[in-house]
Amino acid sequence: MKAGARNKIVAKVTNMKSDEIMSLVEFDVTVPHKMASVLTTDSVKEMDLKVGDTVSLLVKAIHVLPVKD
Repeated sequence: MKAGARNKIVAKVTNMKSDEIMSLVEFDVTVPHKMASVLTTDSVKEMDLKVGDTVSLLVKAIHVLPVKD
């Protein structure tokens, strides 16, 4: 399934903090800025996200959605 957001940024996962329900995932993007996303821990596990992974960040409204290809 393709994502619908138009803004796509390539980023590297730099840090993750998880509890049973939610996770905070921080990213280093190619431009000199950092971004972060709060998502469910189930989503982090489903994508098998790890520090050092390269992902695409889809920016839509107020949300940053990580997509691991």
